[in-house]
Amino acid sequence: MIKPLKSVKKMKTTHKIIYGDAREMKDIKSESVDLMITSPPYPMIQMWDEIFGSQNPEIKNAIKNEDGKLAFELMNKELDKVWKEVYRVLKVGGIACINIGDATRSLKEKFQIYTNHARILNYCLDLGFHALPSILWVKETNKPDKFMGSGMLPVGAYVTLEHEHILILRKEDKREFKKPEHKDSRQRSAYFWEERNLWFSDKWKDIKGTFQKLENSKTRERSGAYPFELAYRLINMFSVQGDVVLDPFLGTGTTTIGAIASGRNSIGVEIDNTFNEIIEDKINNSIQLNDFIEERIKNHKEFIEKRVKEKGETKYLNNFYGFPVVTNQETNMQIPKIKNVNKKTNNLFDVDHLF
Repeated sequence: MIKPLKSVKKMKTTHKIIYGDAREMKDIKSESVDLMITSPPYPMIQMWDEIFGSQNPEIKNAIKNEDGKLAFELMNKELDKVWKEVYRVLKVGGIACINIGDATRSLKEKFQIYTNHARILNYCLDLGFHALPSILWVKETNKPDKFMGSGMLPVGAYVTLEHEHILILRKEDKREFKKPEHKDSRQRSAYFWEERNLWFSDKWKDIKGTFQKLENSKTRERSGAYPFELAYRLINMFSVQGDVVLDPFLGTGTTTIGAIASGRNSIGVEIDNTFNEIIEDKINNSIQLNDFIEERIKNHKEFIEKRVKEKGETKYLNNFYGFPVVTNQETNMQIPKIKNVNKKTNNLFDVDHLF
């Protein structure tokens, strides 16, 4: 168990679920969000055809006519409406993280790739976002039949896509922390030195994809969700405790759970209200995430033990936990734990945290 050396502090976060269309987020005030993390439906991936087609009948016609170029552009134009809203609700200095995969598809007997990440990036740059170094999320497969096309015969074999993109965008200027309470929150929200070295690499190979088949008969067959570790990591990288995190394509609620585990507030927008039962169940059981937090502390202690054996004692101790850390910036770091969850009204939850 984590045993704090100082008196216990408390914090409350609020988590709101909005069932509606992310293309028009009227319930969210302009410049009220600190961080946006999402994974939208991927244009030109067949499982999303129906959803895109319901938003614009021209998309259905383009798919029916096997006009891939037109379908690709029309699908992305629907996503453009969401990115425009995201830009509106983000504060100056706020970060947007978009997990997106490119698509491969054969139409009119012609196979090609549809570069979703490039299309989204270019539109977001036109909106005014500044592009930061992005991440390749490597999702390798060892299946012997993973290749596409003619196998061992040139020139009709195709490179297999084993990665997705995490675009990282900033609204206008770099965020500043001027007030003492904001500086304190930033210091509490630090991450460990060894985590920084892993997290801020441009290639992530240590996070596995999540099981996407849904067992709930009320929902669609697959979720398209990313794993909890991905949301948790991005939230800790690009926000501080008490910030507001938005996911305009909430799905099964992974971003909300990541925000709860990190001591951030959250807003999730989801067009499909059949996910309500799944999301609420995750929120109500989020106290189990304390095990993940304990594991994070345990991993740090094991890292320090090994480092001390190899390089000697570190110069710094964390002021809250009392264990060694590598840098001075880690000395005021505090990881909130979840005490309890309270449902305030439909789709609104308060979470009490302890330090």
